[in-house]
Amino acid sequence: MNTYFLKSVGAVFAAALLSSSAFAATPASVPSGAYSVETSHTQIGFSVLHFGFTYYSGQFSGVTGTLQLDEAHPDASHLNVTIPVSSVSTTSTVLTDELKNSEWFDIAKYPEATFVSTQVRQTAADEALVTGNLTLHGVTHPEVLHVHFVGAGVNPMDKAYTVGFQAQATIHRSDFGVKKYVPYVGDDVTMTIAGAFEKTAAK
Repeated sequence: MNTYFLKSVGAVFAAALLSSSAFAATPASVPSGAYSVETSHTQIGFSVLHFGFTYYSGQFSGVTGTLQLDEAHPDASHLNVTIPVSSVSTTSTVLTDELKNSEWFDIAKYPEATFVSTQVRQTAADEALVTGNLTLHGVTHPEVLHVHFVGAGVNPMDKAYTVGFQAQATIHRSDFGVKKYVPYVGDDVTMTIAGAFEKTAAK
């Protein structure tokens, strides 16, 4: 494969990216309607202080769910997502397996976690606070997501209209009965969420 061909392909791909509205859209330009989680590009990362030495991280994948977006009335928007807890992964296979057992997430008994919004409050043009009920380890507790609008437009790869957000939240794992090694392994868990949603075709 020669250099000229590679440069040509790269130029065409770059043009496709720039011609899509993905890098220019504002929240106000995103069409209202139903969206579904684009699972392969949605990730939930978590970080916890480990014995006061390091912030140890892992992630969940395989997220599914829906977003009902109301551009004219953001407070009427609604989010409902499901997280397969068995998808938890870290850089240590031993720890990953341990997190799945009954002393931690107990995935045999509680295979899924859910977040269902109860309030959406826009705080800036591209920022919002999303309050909702997080159910994890059989316990439901209210939590708040700090959400930042990243971009929207037609994905040049699959031609689906996509909107993306970045969100952060800090939860206390003891609120959900996951207390092993607290306080040596931190109770505060920082979550970072990359959420991609594709517009659902009208029926």
